[in-house]
Amino acid sequence: MSTTTRAADHASLAKPLAPEDVRAGDYVAVLDEELQWCAANWYCDPPPHGERVIHVRLRPREAAPPLRVLDACLPFVFVEPPDGAGYTLDLRAVRLARLDKGYARRVVKAMRGVARSSGKNRSKR
Repeated sequence: MSTTTRAADHASLAKPLAPEDVRAGDYVAVLDEELQWCAANWYCDPPPHGERVIHVRLRPREAAPPLRVLDACLPFVFVEPPDGAGYTLDLRAVRLARLDKGYARRVVKAMRGVARSSGKNRSKR
């Protein structure tokens, strides 16, 4: 007896990546970002507490589109979102996950289609 469902057949998992596993051509997403504050600013305490650094790891509030890795020179990675405006990520501050290529390509294609259609609507105004 088979209990698999059609939705389960198409599900895939993002794989958290170590910095050395990031490769050009990968599709990735930011899992979380580490922010740092001086304890003196956090607690308003004078030294010795003021010399400590507070580390806070935050998840993005909204899911970002898949990012395609164009190049890597650790700890820096140059990525490109679907809109083509590439930028650099510092892997000391962000943790990435590798996305399934099929999923990422479908999302990028859908997002580019939405961008094209919204661009056409603007030109008609």
